[in-house]
Amino acid sequence: MAEHESGDLQLVGLSKRFGEFTAVHPLDLTIPEGSFFALLGPSGCGKTTTLRMVAGLEEPTDGRILIGDTDITHARAYQRNVNTVFQSYALFPHMSVLDNVAFGLRRKKDKDAKRKAQEALDLVQLGHTAAKRPNQLSGGMQQRVALARALVNRPDVLLLDEPLGALDLKLRRQMQIELKRIQQEVGLTFIHVTHDQEEAMTMADRIAVMNGGHLEQLADPTTLYEKPTSTFVANFLGQSNLLRARVTGSAGEGLARADVQGNEVVIDAAKVPDGLTDVWVGVRPEKLTLGESGGRNRLHGTVVDASFTGVATQYLVRTAAGADVVVVQQNDGSARAAVNENVTLSWEPGREFVLDAAQDDHAGMDEVA
Repeated sequence: MAEHESGDLQLVGLSKRFGEFTAVHPLDLTIPEGSFFALLGPSGCGKTTTLRMVAGLEEPTDGRILIGDTDITHARAYQRNVNTVFQSYALFPHMSVLDNVAFGLRRKKDKDAKRKAQEALDLVQLGHTAAKRPNQLSGGMQQRVALARALVNRPDVLLLDEPLGALDLKLRRQMQIELKRIQQEVGLTFIHVTHDQEEAMTMADRIAVMNGGHLEQLADPTTLYEKPTSTFVANFLGQSNLLRARVTGSAGEGLARADVQGNEVVIDAAKVPDGLTDVWVGVRPEKLTLGESGGRNRLHGTVVDASFTGVATQYLVRTAAGADVVVVQQNDGSARAAVNENVTLSWEPGREFVLDAAQDDHAGMDEVA
């Protein structure tokens, strides 16, 4: 086997079965070289099993794994130029931080191990901790040491398996920014497995959303959020108001008319799946406005709950038809609505997405982290 492969990571018909249970259904995926890629989904969706097959820790049932033109499907873990950073740091407590980072290089008898380890520590901004022991560092610093240890070998692909799960919220957000900076600086392919939607959206160039061992949707974060192709993706990535509607005809200028709970609204005709009349009209909470100034589409209801969150207030509005709609309004000094107040909700045509009403409107809601 070549000592160093380079190129895109390709998963071709990759699948994994454990007895009668299929953890990963045949998966075709190309992860561009040098990209920050996320495998996102709830527990048991197949993302970690996929990662373990790439790492060489699980043998695929079917399919192939290639880096560039090199087939690594059946190569042992140590034979492939792939490193993994786990949630548990797995640092050697009796070694210095520098020796932890240099450990793999020294096993390979790399004469430059110390210099390379110091450079890796500098990269994660921990060069000053080289002489310390891991237990003298915070959890976030230990995670960065584990990252430096993985990066020092210059893998073609770095696998990150829920690496920030053990950190508190503030530190996790700091590390999200730090990981993205490091990836851009080193230019290596990062594959990040997570169930945290915000984490994936913050860091990844592209995200593969997995559900029940299947690839649900593959796209950049903006497309996944603005144009989900399933109710699962719509609900799993952020909040969505899914309003049952019937498309009733054309409104001209690329728009279509639809009936939503007895109210006529106008939607982007290009977003209506071909041939469908029974649909879900999806509107994200921040794209709705309390009052009539938000656009020509209007619904009426009563505020049943208002939650102040600092920068915004989240309202739960119950429409005349009994549907609960979530609205998020920035606290920018404008008047706020009160519980039991009758309000109008509005949005501009085109700010919605449209899905097949045959899909379950609750899909993905129970899985949200």
